[in-house]
Amino acid sequence: MWRKRRISALCAQPGDVFEINVLNNLTDNTTLQSPSIHWHGLFQKGSNWADGPAFINQCPIAKGDSFVYRFDSAGQAGTLWHHSHLSIQYCDGLRGPFVIYDPDDPHAHLYDVDDESTILLSDWYHPPIKQSKFPLVVDTHFIFNTPAATLINGLGRYTSNSTSKLSVISVLLGKRYRFRMISMACDPSFSWTIIEVDGVNHVPYTVDQIEIFAGQRYSFVLTADQPVNNYWIRALPSADSTGFINGINSAILRYFGAREIEPEIETTVSVLPMNDTDLTPLENPGAPRGAKVGHVDYALKLAFSLVLGGRYSVNGANFTPPEMPMLLQILSGAQNAHDLLPSGSIYSLPSNATIEIQCLEDPFHLHGRAFYVVRSAGSTEYNYENPVRRDVVNTGNKGDNVTIRFRTDNPGPWFLHCHIDWHLEAGLAVVFAEDTGNWKNTIDPTDQWAGLCPIYTGLMPEAL
Repeated sequence: MWRKRRISALCAQPGDVFEINVLNNLTDNTTLQSPSIHWHGLFQKGSNWADGPAFINQCPIAKGDSFVYRFDSAGQAGTLWHHSHLSIQYCDGLRGPFVIYDPDDPHAHLYDVDDESTILLSDWYHPPIKQSKFPLVVDTHFIFNTPAATLINGLGRYTSNSTSKLSVISVLLGKRYRFRMISMACDPSFSWTIIEVDGVNHVPYTVDQIEIFAGQRYSFVLTADQPVNNYWIRALPSADSTGFINGINSAILRYFGAREIEPEIETTVSVLPMNDTDLTPLENPGAPRGAKVGHVDYALKLAFSLVLGGRYSVNGANFTPPEMPMLLQILSGAQNAHDLLPSGSIYSLPSNATIEIQCLEDPFHLHGRAFYVVRSAGSTEYNYENPVRRDVVNTGNKGDNVTIRFRTDNPGPWFLHCHIDWHLEAGLAVVFAEDTGNWKNTIDPTDQWAGLCPIYTGLMPEAL
């Protein structure tokens, strides 16, 4: 059995100012020991220095050192999460939920219970990530490492052990529960009403199965209206071939009053699967600049490819982070962001402009904002009237042409990368340098931030 203790959610309300002191007490030499923390879903307006990606926005926090992240939520609410953004360190478990509760939630009338409970999906690798071979298994278009098990709220089974305890989520007959789901797909025994996508309120949408990709979040309302019993919660990874034998890839939804046994009810067939094109934002639904492909201030098409040696390229460029953070170098006097990374790894975006990006393959996360998905994976239609708005998008399969739009209103270097961390480590990323002329005027990091790099660069290799 492989388990991790569940990490309690960080909880807040819109407008709260955060001062989070990260004290690095890591001592295990089998894992990376100098993390940086990304607050996934927070836009970090005016606080780009606290966004977290190592060598883009900051140096890592050295073992024995500490660092205070200071930022405000700027009115944001919803289901977020936090994780290490150094190499593939978060695959070793440095991650957790982050929830901002909205006292004026427009969907509050739809549910009775919204507590700190979240449904967390993660994968578990037997060897520590630092000991994994790289490059990994490579086929014609995909780089991957196979996890040993799926964990739901920190518990799970793998094929050679079918007796470990499973996570149990308890509900009371007749109550309506808001579940906050982070990277998880479930068994269609019930119908659910989706009300939030990646921290953005959406028009209620009823489904019985959700497909979710790395980094994505959904809030949905489940009404406990089935007979008192035990029911399966299923989370099948896309590359998994083991199914649900002996409780693999599973957890239990248990009614109060039900026997403490594993479910005897088998999985049903989905009749209401989720379709991304049916997700509609509740507020500000229209994409910027109207209903015409390319009718924007700046358009960019990103093509991904696998190159020799198990590395990825974007428009022919393999991403390798700089030795010193981009933000630090610009604030210290470098004049041109393009001097800091090879051509093709960095793109300058003008301020107050409408940007359109076409992406091919893999789930991608853009830091610093939510964006409008005007063309979704698996669709040939463009939707400018009410497209889904989120911060991680599945870009589909070969031949798909997923297209996103956003406005540039948040100066700083912002990472766009695959959220399959093995792919990010293999170079599947670019940086958007947004409104570089205003970085010094709008981004004011702390003295402690500036002191991270001298400490980190002085570490011995075994302490990194």
